[in-house]
Amino acid sequence: MNASHHTDAASGLRRDIHTTLLPGFVGTTAPEWLLARLRDGLGGVCVFGPNIVDAEQLRSLNASLREANPLAVVAIDEEGGDVTRLFYDRGAPYPGNAVLGRLDDTGLTERVAREVGAALAATGCTVTFAPDVDVNSNPDNPVIGVRSFGTDPELAARHTSAWIRGVQSTRVAASAKHFPGHGDTATDSHLALPVVDEPLEVLRERELVPFRAAIAAGTRTIMTSHILLPQLDAENPATLSPRILQGLLREEMGFEGVIVSDALDMKGASGVHGIPEAAVRALAAGCDLLCIGSENTDAQMDDIVAAIEAAVSAGRLPAERIAEAAARVRALSADVPAVPETVAGLEPLHDEGELAAFAASFEVTDAARTRLSAADRIGTIVRIDTVANIAVGVAPWGPFASSSVDGAPAWFADAQLVAVSDGRRLDEVDALAGPVLVVGKDLHRHPFAVDAIERLRASRDDVVTVDMGWPSNDRAYADVATFGASRLLGEVLLSFVGTALAPAPVDVA
Repeated sequence: MNASHHTDAASGLRRDIHTTLLPGFVGTTAPEWLLARLRDGLGGVCVFGPNIVDAEQLRSLNASLREANPLAVVAIDEEGGDVTRLFYDRGAPYPGNAVLGRLDDTGLTERVAREVGAALAATGCTVTFAPDVDVNSNPDNPVIGVRSFGTDPELAARHTSAWIRGVQSTRVAASAKHFPGHGDTATDSHLALPVVDEPLEVLRERELVPFRAAIAAGTRTIMTSHILLPQLDAENPATLSPRILQGLLREEMGFEGVIVSDALDMKGASGVHGIPEAAVRALAAGCDLLCIGSENTDAQMDDIVAAIEAAVSAGRLPAERIAEAAARVRALSADVPAVPETVAGLEPLHDEGELAAFAASFEVTDAARTRLSAADRIGTIVRIDTVANIAVGVAPWGPFASSSVDGAPAWFADAQLVAVSDGRRLDEVDALAGPVLVVGKDLHRHPFAVDAIERLRASRDDVVTVDMGWPSNDRAYADVATFGASRLLGEVLLSFVGTALAPAPVDVA
C-alpha cells in the first residue's frame, strides 16, 4: 500500500471513529472544539438541561451544530415527565409514563408523544432518548420508577408502541431504553453497577416484552443499560457485552437500527475501565453511537479517539465494525426535519377531559378525602426534598414548579411551608398549623422522610401525605399517590386538593 492510500485509510478510520461519538459540552453555545469535530464528522451532540436557556436559544444552538455537520445527531433526554430537558427550568407540561400507563389509553399516549416530538422538531433536535420502556417490577428502584409505564410487561409494550408511533410521526427518532431492562434493580447505574440475576427465560417473559414491541413499532434506536446480568454474561455489563447486544438484540430479536450506549461516564460503564477503554469495549460489543456524558472536553475526545485507534491497530477492534456503526449513525440523520427559522411556544394544551383523566389516575385513600373535605384550608405544607437521581436532575417538580409558573392558588399560597431534607429533621410537629399536607417523592425509600411522617401521624390526625414518585407496594406512606412529579401533575394536584377542601365559610356580617 502506498503512503497516500495509507493516509486515506487512516483519515477514513478517524472520521468513522468520530461518527460513533456523541459528547455533551459545557455552556449554552457550542464551543469551537465541538464545531471543529462536527466538521470532521463527529456523530453528534447530546444536549442537557444546563445547555438550554429557552426554546429560541436551543433552536439557534442546534442550527449551529447541524450547520457544522448536516448529518449530526442532536439528541436530548426528553421523556415527557420527570425527566425533561426542554423544560428543565420549569418542569415538563406532560403527565409522564406512569400516569399514561395507569390510564391505559394508547391514543392518549400516542398524542402526548406526538406533542413531545413536535416540540423537539421545532427546536432542531433529531433524537430523543425516550421512551423509557423498563418494566418497573421493583418499587424500590432508585432510577426508573415513574419513568416506566408500569409493572405489567404487556401494558408497557402497548404504550411503548404508541409512544414510538407518536414521536416518530414527527420524524424525531425514538430510543427505547434501557436494554435489556433496568426495572428490577435497586441500584442507580449512574453510581454503581446494578445486578439483575435472572435467567433469560424470565427476561423474555418480562423485561424483553416492551423491547420486542419497540422493534416491531420501528424504533430507530435502542439505548443500552449498564447492568450486569450474570446468567447471560457474568463479566460484562450489557453495554459492553457482545452476547447481549449482538447475540440477543441483533440476532435473536432482529433489531437493525442504531444501538446507543447509555452515558459512558456513568460508574456502571466506566467505573472499572475508564471512559476510553469503555468506549472501545462498547463498540466491540455492538454499540454504534456512544453517549459520552454531559460535560465533555476536547481533551477527553482525543483520549477516546486514541484508545479506539490503538485498539484497531492491536487487532482488538475491527475497522469494519467501526465503519458499520458509523454508517448506521449517518443514516439516522439522513431524513430529519430542517431546523426552523423561528420557534413559537412549546407548551401543549390539555383539554378539561385530559386534565380530569390525569386527576382520576391518582390513588387516593378514603381517609385523605375525609380529612381534606373536613377542612377549608391547608395550614402547613411539608415539602420533603430528597436527592434526585442524575437522570431527573434539578428540574422543578410538582406543585412547587406549577405554582411558580402559573401562580399559586390561595390555599397553597396561604399555607405555611416547611422544608425537610436528609439531615434536616422536622421538629415541633404538634405546633404546626393544620391540616398538614406532606408532599414528596418515593417517600418510603428515604428514612428521614419516613421518620417525619411517622412522627406527624403519631401526634395528630390531620395529616395527608402525597407521594409524587413510585410508592411502596403497601402504599404505607401515600395517602395520595400521583405516580409522577411533572409540572403538569403538580397543576393537577393543586386543582385536586383545592376541589377536595370544604368551601370556605362565607362572611355575611
